[in-house]
Amino acid sequence: MRDNKTSQAANEYDANVHKTIPRYHLFHDETLDLVESTMPNPVAWLDTGCGTGTLIVKAIEKFGQLQFVAADPAAGMLQLAAEKLANNEITYVAAGSEDLDYINNFDVVTAIMVHHYLDEEGRRKATGNCYNMLKQGGIYITFETIRPTTENGTRIGLKRWQNAQILSGKNPEAVDKHISRYGIELLPITIDEHRQLLTEAGFSTVEIFWVSGMQAGFYGLK
Repeated sequence: MRDNKTSQAANEYDANVHKTIPRYHLFHDETLDLVESTMPNPVAWLDTGCGTGTLIVKAIEKFGQLQFVAADPAAGMLQLAAEKLANNEITYVAAGSEDLDYINNFDVVTAIMVHHYLDEEGRRKATGNCYNMLKQGGIYITFETIRPTTENGTRIGLKRWQNAQILSGKNPEAVDKHISRYGIELLPITIDEHRQLLTEAGFSTVEIFWVSGMQAGFYGLK
């Protein structure tokens, strides 16, 4: 059994995520830039689906030591995050977004490549929880794998994603295994469905701010 929902073990994640998700390094950079542009002095930040804690490391470098909560349902990921952030005061929570119940606690909530593992009901609950956990005026930022609007568009998108992984040096067999998860373990929705989801959760401003290939970034302001 995998120790998390990604296609690689937790202790291999940092070394392999860039081979699996093209331009993954930009997700964190774009997130931090967006936070700085909308809320330059955040105090409390929840990173749900925090993985190995890389985003929090970068956020501390940019904004200083805030009140960080790192949440992830995978014990292996949380352990690696705690090791990476050993010199910082972080609260760790072993739970996914759909199970968190803070109310009006955070200036920033981030969910980077997390909710595409959830079914429709789970995704709706997770997004609603992220809204509820924000203070008024807070920002929610998420990056997700997306679903094109046509079958042909999906086929082309998956082929390009497959090619990108192989060009990055990933084993073709591992690439095929990862792509085969699309629509079965990875449960993407369209860009329009993402925007509707955030609107229905209650966000006053809903925008897409980054898109490339089969991944996109969205934000909502409470």
